[in-house]
Amino acid sequence: MKVLITNDDGILAPALPALISFVQSFASEVVAVAPKVEQSGMSHAIDFTRPIEIKRVDVAPGARCYSMDSTPADCVRFAVLGLKEHFDLVISGINRGYNLGKDLVYSGTAGAVFEAARLGIPGIAISTGFHDSAFALASLPSLLAYFKENGLLEKHPLYNINMPEAAPKGVRITRQGGIYYTDEFKQTAPEIYEQVGEPAKQTDLDPEADIIALSEGYISITPLSATRTDFAALERIKIKKSFQSKL
Repeated sequence: MKVLITNDDGILAPALPALISFVQSFASEVVAVAPKVEQSGMSHAIDFTRPIEIKRVDVAPGARCYSMDSTPADCVRFAVLGLKEHFDLVISGINRGYNLGKDLVYSGTAGAVFEAARLGIPGIAISTGFHDSAFALASLPSLLAYFKENGLLEKHPLYNINMPEAAPKGVRITRQGGIYYTDEFKQTAPEIYEQVGEPAKQTDLDPEADIIALSEGYISITPLSATRTDFAALERIKIKKSFQSKL
């Protein structure tokens, strides 16, 4: 198995060498392409308006690693379209900061695996809290065993995973919950504002929601869809068997 690793925290992210080392335990080849600087909140953005700096760097023994002055999605694009290589799996993370609920739409970590899906490659996004990735890293072997035992990648190609900053109680297969972070524009100087946010109080008590599972100490695994078509709505509004109708 050939695995591509990326993230949105950047090529110097502290968790990246450890993640590469773990993936080398089951993959025949590992390539890492990560942003030159942090790209949090970039979602699925790509940059096609300027030349992009890409450098070979040393991050972990036995892995080819590249620093790219662009977004996580572009890192995946370069690995596939620039290096012209085939990958069996893309892993994005381990992100510093949870990617949960409706806020997933902003995530550069998730944007990378959505681009992988667009290119026909299975993808897994992994996130943990801001303070400590040690428990997430220690849980990776158990997480891998869970995926293998339950054939998750055979059943579906795209997942978002959030891991507690403590020893997990177990695993839950979840859905996206509601809004996780509060949002505010805070004025810090004349004509200058910063966007700030804190975890919001949860009103969604469904144990299958990713936010609730994580808050109760479980690893949350959410299957994602790469398409934005609402198929249920599509079926409701179709006019019999016709794809068009006269006005």
